[in-house]
Amino acid sequence: MTPLDGVRILDFTHVQSGPTCTQLLAWLGADVIKVERPGSGDATRNQLVDVPGADSLYFTMLNHNKRSFTLNTKDETGKEVLAKLIEECDVLVENFAPGALDRMGFGWDKVKELNPRMIMASVKGFGPGKFADCKVYENVAQCAGGSASTTGFPDDVPLVTGAQIGDSGTGLHLALGILAALLHRERTGRGQRVLAPMQDGVINLCRVKLRDQQRLEKGPLEEYSQYGKGIPFGDSTPRAGNDSGGGQPGRVLRCKGWETDPNAYTYFITQAAVWTQICDVIGKPEWKSDPEYATPPARLPKLDEVFDAIEEWTKTKTKFEVMEVCNPLGIPVGPILSMKEISEDEGLRRTGTIVEVDHPERGRYVSVGCPIKFSDHDVEVKRSPLLGEHTVEILSEVLGYEGGELDRVVQSGAVGTID
Repeated sequence: MTPLDGVRILDFTHVQSGPTCTQLLAWLGADVIKVERPGSGDATRNQLVDVPGADSLYFTMLNHNKRSFTLNTKDETGKEVLAKLIEECDVLVENFAPGALDRMGFGWDKVKELNPRMIMASVKGFGPGKFADCKVYENVAQCAGGSASTTGFPDDVPLVTGAQIGDSGTGLHLALGILAALLHRERTGRGQRVLAPMQDGVINLCRVKLRDQQRLEKGPLEEYSQYGKGIPFGDSTPRAGNDSGGGQPGRVLRCKGWETDPNAYTYFITQAAVWTQICDVIGKPEWKSDPEYATPPARLPKLDEVFDAIEEWTKTKTKFEVMEVCNPLGIPVGPILSMKEISEDEGLRRTGTIVEVDHPERGRYVSVGCPIKFSDHDVEVKRSPLLGEHTVEILSEVLGYEGGELDRVVQSGAVGTID
C-alpha cells in the first residue's frame, strides 16, 4: 500500500510546474489522470526532441506513473465526460493561464457544484494583485521572486540559477498544499481551492536573502566577501557570488585538475567549530592562536587570504580526496558534481534517486526518481504514458461507460484513443 492509494487526481497541467506536482503525487500512489488535447497533447511531448518520433525527455521526465486521457473540452460530449471526471476525482490540478477554466465553463463555482469535496489546485505566475494576469515562465519567476537579484557576483549582471526553483519549486509547494487540503477534507468533509503562485514560491526559497535585507538596515553584512574587500553596501541585499548563506563563510575552491576539468572544484566552509582542524590540514597551525585569525570576527576582514591559503591546499587534491580528508574531521566540504557524475553515481542509483526507465518509443533513458524515501515501501518509477494510451480504460473503469454508450463517446470525436 502507498500513501495516496485511492486518491484520484484530475491532471490538467502542462509543461513543468504542474506536472512536477502531479508526478510527485503519482509517485506517492495517487491515480493521476493526465487530460490532454487529442492529436497533440502536452506541448513538451514535442519540445527539445532528441529521438525522432518519440516523446521528448522533457515530457517523459515530468510525467512518470500517470495515465493519459485525451479529451476535447470544447465538444459537448467532451464537456459531459469532463463533468463526470470531476464527480469521480478528488483533486483537480491546473496551471492554465488565468481564467482559462472559467472560459471552458468549469470554474471553481461549477467544480464545487459538481463535487463539493473536490480540491482544486492551481499554479499561477503571480498571486492576486496587479500582475495576476501576467504570463510567467521559470526565469521570470526567478527574477520577480528575488532570486536573480541576489545571484551572481557583485560586479556583474543578475543571474538565474540552473535549479528550476520557479517551475519545479512551485510544483513541490503545490503538492504540499494539496496534501494539507486532503487532510483537512478528511476532518471536515469539505473541498477547497489551493493556489501556489510562482513568485511566492521563489520568495519562500529566497528567505535568507530577505533576512539579509533586514540585517543590512543595521549595518554591513560582514560575512559577505565584499565586506572584507572594503566594497560599500547599497540599500538592498547584494549578489554574493559563492559566499555561504548560512553565516559560516564558504567559497568554491579549485581542486587538482581544474585547468582542464570545468567541475574540478569543491565547496569549502570555514566553520568556527573546526577552525583548528582546518589550520592543521592546510599547514597553518600558527593561525590557531594568532589573535588576527583565531576568532570568526577577526577572520572576517581576511577571508580572501584565508581562502587563498585553503585553495593552495585543495589544488593538490582531487575534489573527492578533499572530502576523504575533511569529512572525518567534521570540516564541511562538498564536491561540485557534474550532471554526468550525478547520472552515473552508484549510490544515487541504489537509493532510486537516479533511475533508468524503459520506454516503448525511445528505449531506455535515465531520469530522476522520487526524492522522498519511505521505510514501509519503495517508490516504483513507471514510464510516462503515450498520448491517449489510457482513454478507453478510464472511460470504462473510472466513468462506467460501456457498450453502446462507450461507442458513442469514442465515436463522437470528443476523445482521442491511441492507435
